[in-house]
Amino acid sequence: MATKPRYVFDTNVMVSALLFENSVPGEAFYGALAHGEILLSEASVLELQEVLGRKKFDRYLTPEERDQFMVMLLERATLIEITDAVQACRDPKDDKFLELAVNGNASAVITGDEDLLALSPFRGVSILSPAQFVEQLPKVDKDEG
Repeated sequence: MATKPRYVFDTNVMVSALLFENSVPGEAFYGALAHGEILLSEASVLELQEVLGRKKFDRYLTPEERDQFMVMLLERATLIEITDAVQACRDPKDDKFLELAVNGNASAVITGDEDLLALSPFRGVSILSPAQFVEQLPKVDKDEG
């Protein structure tokens, strides 16, 4: 049995997917949920919770909507323990996504961050923008069904 591809999403792409479900980041995130496995680490979950808790999102999302997103994500994603530390990105705060990709045997990291995109491929893992990732997703014929 073939294993599903494994994906790492940076925080900004996940927040964009939550705020704008029909955007390119939304299409990438929900496409990955449908066709693969999303990987999380303790560090990536903590950063996502911190960002979603910011007051600037109060006008777009209720606390309940944020909580529902986190519950759905934690139920459907795979939590990876980080045992192999990585220090490779110009922005050290982004190393958590590289660590997650390496430790979780990810197929790709999906990000809009130029510091990460500049490293592609990293230890055999593709680093793609949401638009590049969407181009690689299996196509669904919307006229069928």
